[in-house]
Amino acid sequence: MYNLLLDILVDIFGILFLVYSFSIILFYLTMTVLSALEMRDHLKKNKFADYRDVITSPVTPGISVIAPAYNEGQNIVQNAKSLLTLHYGKYEVIIVNDGSKDDSLQKMIESFDLVKTKYAYYKHVETGNIRGVYKSTNSSYAKLTLVDKENGGKADALNAGINIAGFEILACIDVDCILSSDSLTRMVRPFMEETNRKVIAVGGVIGVANNCQVKDGTVTEYRVPETLLGRFQVIEYFRAFLMGRMAWTRINGLMLISGAFGFFNKDLVLKVGGYFPKTVGEDMELVVRMRRYMEETGQKYKVGFVPDPLCWTEVPESENILSKQRNRWMRGTIETLQLHKKVKLNPKYGVLGLVSYPYWSIFEKAGPIIEMAGFLYTTLMIFKGDISALYFIGLFVLMYVFSVMISSFSILYEGVAYNNYKDKADLNKLMRTVLLEPFLIHPKIVLWGLKGHWHFIKGKGGWGEMIRTGFKKAEDKKKINSPIQLQ
Repeated sequence: MYNLLLDILVDIFGILFLVYSFSIILFYLTMTVLSALEMRDHLKKNKFADYRDVITSPVTPGISVIAPAYNEGQNIVQNAKSLLTLHYGKYEVIIVNDGSKDDSLQKMIESFDLVKTKYAYYKHVETGNIRGVYKSTNSSYAKLTLVDKENGGKADALNAGINIAGFEILACIDVDCILSSDSLTRMVRPFMEETNRKVIAVGGVIGVANNCQVKDGTVTEYRVPETLLGRFQVIEYFRAFLMGRMAWTRINGLMLISGAFGFFNKDLVLKVGGYFPKTVGEDMELVVRMRRYMEETGQKYKVGFVPDPLCWTEVPESENILSKQRNRWMRGTIETLQLHKKVKLNPKYGVLGLVSYPYWSIFEKAGPIIEMAGFLYTTLMIFKGDISALYFIGLFVLMYVFSVMISSFSILYEGVAYNNYKDKADLNKLMRTVLLEPFLIHPKIVLWGLKGHWHFIKGKGGWGEMIRTGFKKAEDKKKINSPIQLQ
């Protein structure tokens, strides 16, 4: 009786695993079509767009650029100068020094002639203690505000910046990111275009700057990273932004805007209480909370996305650093889904409750668990002789070919839309990475996701200590062997 019951359970799991596998295939095929349609419409709409109209329009909203910084002394001055040269009229730059232990504060004070001021602001959101607000005595830096506070984490630092912010749109970015000069004009446009719906947030594409030529805070030449892990993340970002988030935008189901580059409606952010500091997934959690508020109050809204290459960042090129990042991403996903489990399969929340939340629960949160269970199940069946070698090889080849196809499409999307990587040698490297990823990298991503689950269960949190190399010319990168800091 026991053996019979066990056989039935094994058979049921086998069926469920097959359903899961083919669901992934169907889902990604659908996403490929939706993202293609959205990209086509975006390129058509913006083909003859004149973004100077955004700058000169009297209804153009002001933007408060908020950049938290912790131990960023190596690059903070250069990055702040870059932010101050963006092409936009009404904007301010708020650098929040989140209790740095290095010389970040002193470098900023000396480089920008900063002095502590009696700056009046209302504490809309509770934050850690603010030790001082600095403004420059040099009128050239009038747009710059430096907030010095006790260390409280990224979410707490962002909330401190939100309290200081004086404009309608919040642009929350990572201080080490490189922004294109027209990034603000392009990202703010969706807030101005919608007439029937309120745009509550807009996300943007994050590009990989590793090994690129960077001059005066601008990417002047695109090159793929030298390492396999770096190239994998280039392809992964193509899939995530140019395919995944474009498709979600098509059905207004976007649940995540990257914390490295996201724009938000300030009034709504304040209404929902700002960032939640008790999660490492503060970017995703804020978007879900904002969407919940709009659904519960019956307001029409949209979470927008701009697929233009406007922001670049360093990505980890060591397994140790990358594993910590993926661990943190998994814990942030689990925390957000648990905090908002009321949304799950609830028709009241529309696409958010019936499509987005189930997807993140099954394919993102539970994905590593299901994949590992499927691997163990298949291995067990082969050893028991209950599954033919031909069936196993067929299933494996199907999933491998599908994975290669999706990744290849993501590279094609980038080439058709922007064609930043013009060197054929770089494209060949990316295609070789596509072929190797399922064997050499994906199994590690699954293991790191499982570790994130385990650390969540154990209550282990935090971001972990990272090391940053900073943006350098491509030829200089080859001389550096130390790992880089996460975003």
